[in-house]
Amino acid sequence: MHHMTIPWQDFAVDQDAQIKHARVKARSSVVGRVGIMMLSCGTGAWRVRDAMNTVARVLNLICSADIGLTTINYTCFDEGHSYSQILSLPNTGVNTDKLFVLETFVKQFEKKYSHLSIKEIHQKLDKIQQTPGHYSPAIKGLAAAIACASFIFLLGGGWIEMFCSFIGAGLGNWVRGEMGKHKLTMISAIAVSVAVAEITYLLVFKSLQLVYPISGNHEAGYIGAMLFVIPGFPFITSFLDLSKLDMRSGLERLAYALMITIVATLCGWLIALIVNFQPENFVPLGLSPLVLLLLRLPASFFGVYGFSMMFNSSQRLAITSGLIGAVANTLRLELVDFHTIPAPAAAFCGALVAGLLASIVNRTNGYPRISLTVPSIVIMIPGLYIYRGIYDIGLNQIGNGALWLTRAALIILFLPLGLFVARYLLDKEWRHFG
Repeated sequence: MHHMTIPWQDFAVDQDAQIKHARVKARSSVVGRVGIMMLSCGTGAWRVRDAMNTVARVLNLICSADIGLTTINYTCFDEGHSYSQILSLPNTGVNTDKLFVLETFVKQFEKKYSHLSIKEIHQKLDKIQQTPGHYSPAIKGLAAAIACASFIFLLGGGWIEMFCSFIGAGLGNWVRGEMGKHKLTMISAIAVSVAVAEITYLLVFKSLQLVYPISGNHEAGYIGAMLFVIPGFPFITSFLDLSKLDMRSGLERLAYALMITIVATLCGWLIALIVNFQPENFVPLGLSPLVLLLLRLPASFFGVYGFSMMFNSSQRLAITSGLIGAVANTLRLELVDFHTIPAPAAAFCGALVAGLLASIVNRTNGYPRISLTVPSIVIMIPGLYIYRGIYDIGLNQIGNGALWLTRAALIILFLPLGLFVARYLLDKEWRHFG
């Protein structure tokens, strides 16, 4: 193993000593462990640092931390003493339910846990860390199927594209989950799952053609089968970290998101060349504006609901995210359809509404804003534009490829900007530095 397990309980000589009266090394280990567990959930550096500082203040420590995508370098200071540690994760991922539990633990630390012994504190953290996920790879595959089928409808696809994407995305994400259980590298899991999703789409599509007289134009929906790999959390948290001048974390997260996107699109491009799929325009659905509006609401809900389940959200959290996404994403699409404002500005409005609604929900039940906002706007990330840009560049159509990628970049930039403005307006701590 390249990453060795840390024996947290061994940091203190007297395991039964009250945590507040322990040596600086033992108290610092609690601060660091809370930070690395928060980081493992996929949240940004600002939130990780805030949690570490909260625990450190209760334990009469001063904490200074440098946080990246998978590592934390930190030092805790006491009167005449200091203790430094470097912590790292073997992999990164997203777990919104564990993030909620950890944030609750931090908020209640002074009242409920500060009187406990060192051993009892680490036992509490052991229980949180060892909590299994809510969903098996098969259920996450079903969630991806629901999300991608909804996604493809919102992009303009019909029932044929939705059905084929449902099967392809479901099987693809199930394969990714199984590879993750065996701790295979992220790049291989992305590449194999995308290949499985596209080939499955092809097989299902050809099977339908044997039964129904289906036009070949419907093959364009194969893009929807691979949209479950969109790195929504690292994309959004990277820009939020950059806005708070957490440059290391922001740039590392951005590089990670770009790596996933590049691997997925290049693999998708290769498979498309092999099976002769082309990302053509979808066949018009012929729906009236009112009917389209009424269908976009549930499609946006189920799209966000599915992505939220993929992030291990509880059912209540996933449903709440879905309701926020139904409002925010439908608003964005309607603004674009009625030519009120350009697509990037509409994305800003949608993200702003999602951020405002998430802040209101956060004040009501304490759900982390990031756990609500990222699933709500991940279906706004223009995965279709990104793929078409890479596809055209791969065919040496540089002009068209650059045009698609520029459109995608503008929308992606405006999404975290909308969340930043919402957070700035409703979160006093976010407005200040220091």
